Amino acid sequence: MKISDSSEPTLAGKQIVLGVTGSIAAYKAVALLRTLLREGAVVRVVMTQSATKFVTPLTFEVLSGHPVSTDVFEAHQEMKHLSLPAQADAIVIAPATANCLAKAALGLGDDLLSTMLLSAECPLIVAPAMDGGMWMHPSVREHVRTLCARGTIVVNPEIGPLASGQVGQGRLAEEGAILEAIQAALAPQRDWQGQRMLVSAGPTQEPIDPVRFISNRSSGKMGYAIAEAAQARGAQVVLVTGPTALPAPRGVEIVSVATAEEMLKALFARLAWSTTVIMAAAVADFRPTHPASQKIKKQGRNAQTLDLERTTDILASLSAQRTTQLMVGFAAETNDLIAHAKDKLKAKGLDLIVANDVTMEGAGFGSDQNAAVLIDRQGGMTELSLMSKRALADAILNRAHALLHTRQSNQAPKPANMGRG
Repeated sequence: MKISDSSEPTLAGKQIVLGVTGSIAAYKAVALLRTLLREGAVVRVVMTQSATKFVTPLTFEVLSGHPVSTDVFEAHQEMKHLSLPAQADAIVIAPATANCLAKAALGLGDDLLSTMLLSAECPLIVAPAMDGGMWMHPSVREHVRTLCARGTIVVNPEIGPLASGQVGQGRLAEEGAILEAIQAALAPQRDWQGQRMLVSAGPTQEPIDPVRFISNRSSGKMGYAIAEAAQARGAQVVLVTGPTALPAPRGVEIVSVATAEEMLKALFARLAWSTTVIMAAAVADFRPTHPASQKIKKQGRNAQTLDLERTTDILASLSAQRTTQLMVGFAAETNDLIAHAKDKLKAKGLDLIVANDVTMEGAGFGSDQNAAVLIDRQGGMTELSLMSKRALADAILNRAHALLHTRQSNQAPKPANMGRG
């Protein structure tokens, strides 16, 4: 992976604390340190005692030009557990062991690095590295989900040969991937500046009677993550959301709806305003034909039949009425993921579809993580492994922005021929 295409340092003057924990991959932190320095960052290194068994503190001290902190008791003389995070623009832990992730998730502070995290208010980026099947252990997965939910940026380990000789997911991510995560946290892109995005999220609720309704398992987390990421990257965002328990993303206009019909009307009312539509909501396909005006009583009934009717296909309807908007849809599937997604992409006339397998462990409805395959109408396909929904949101926006840029370039008027007569 290419580190930078620009001669200008991307992290000039940024104060970064680099945490190094006791993994065989600790030696790779030396290369990461050099990269951060080359990008203009001021880096102070904090090592756990276990990390010093793999790489000496002197190595980091010579390269960084600053003393390396390793002992919580010595550091307390200068209150470094408070001063280092207070001065930092970001804390990066690479490699982060399973033990480090557990302490960070549970709020344990038994060394300088873990104690620092309890007072840090800056972005935290962790790049895990571990052997065997540790990365997929339920406890590790739970700790990662907890950290992601708090806003920690997790740069997932890669699949490949491990120190034990096994092949699996556990290798420290490439230094370029870690750098990109740091750059995104400290210097957010504004590539959606001037664009107007209409996003839908959450489930719909179709009433059976005043008490009961038909709905689905959607939490709204993916749509909210997209709205949040788009706003951070400069877009004006309207989020039309079904019922969720999520806080409103900052700077985003919220339109709350309950039923599919209400969502349809809210989206159509804002279609002409938008330049991009991302339909992440899980809209009910059917609704009761005749909702009861009073609560349906169970007395005297051994069974109850509900007559259902189709709801309007919102995404297909929006796509049919659009002018120049980029249209992005989702395909939440349980089998034949790619085939079903391609069929939906074509049937609804979309520019891009995000296909995800809701049966995948650790992904899908209610989870803080997701994996997806992005498929565009030209046949391009990008597979994205399990990551936080916010990271996936940025990946979706990256692909959508590229498609939008291509479309707008093709629609731009050609310069007049100024050749000689």
